[in-house]
Amino acid sequence: MMLSSHNASSTAASVSALAAFSGVVIAAAAVVRATTFSAMKRSRSGSVSWDLPDWAVEYSTPAAMAKSYATDEEMMAVAVELPRRNVAENTGGPFGAAVFERLEDGTARLISVGCNRVVPMNNSGLHGETVAIQIAQAQLGLFSLRAEGGNFELFTSCEPCCMCLGATLWSGVNRLVCGAKKDDASAIGFDEGPVFEESYAHLENSGVEVVRNILREEAAEVLSNYGKVGVIYNR
Repeated sequence: MMLSSHNASSTAASVSALAAFSGVVIAAAAVVRATTFSAMKRSRSGSVSWDLPDWAVEYSTPAAMAKSYATDEEMMAVAVELPRRNVAENTGGPFGAAVFERLEDGTARLISVGCNRVVPMNNSGLHGETVAIQIAQAQLGLFSLRAEGGNFELFTSCEPCCMCLGATLWSGVNRLVCGAKKDDASAIGFDEGPVFEESYAHLENSGVEVVRNILREEAAEVLSNYGKVGVIYNR
């Protein structure tokens, strides 16, 4: 069937208009998809927040902050009690740490505490040491605890994993005191990463005194008990 010149022109115009309209629809759909995806990305990239368990507030009371500590064992007792309570309350893993300030008279005062919050906060970076360090720096307004010549010490219930050793190096503490051994954590399934004696030598060479095996048995018991019931989240 032959189309007249007029009808052919009309048909061509209609086809062109339809194509143009379809192009607009496709473009609009693409914009909607892109906008939706962008909104999804924005909604997933908000600020990150975390906190200590409610029970940990007892370590930030005026009385707790004013308490004087004389020995490594007294300070390590705090670092070991944190993971013990953390496991008992089902608020995180079996690792804890505390930052103390060493005073001129040789005693020390508590600055901050931290306990492992990896599972409840869905954050693999929230180890006991990193939590304690971040809180101490935030409270003191210092990016490094050495920035104003202070003398701060990190007590941790277990020898740090590779991540926390790095955090210790850059935190500005003058001293690292450990309870349980890396082997105690590995025995229940935790992978502590590439930690070697050279790692500790590097800390020492950077001005961080390292002391180990303070209340090891008590700290290792916390790990052993957790290994029977807890989640080994990094294997």
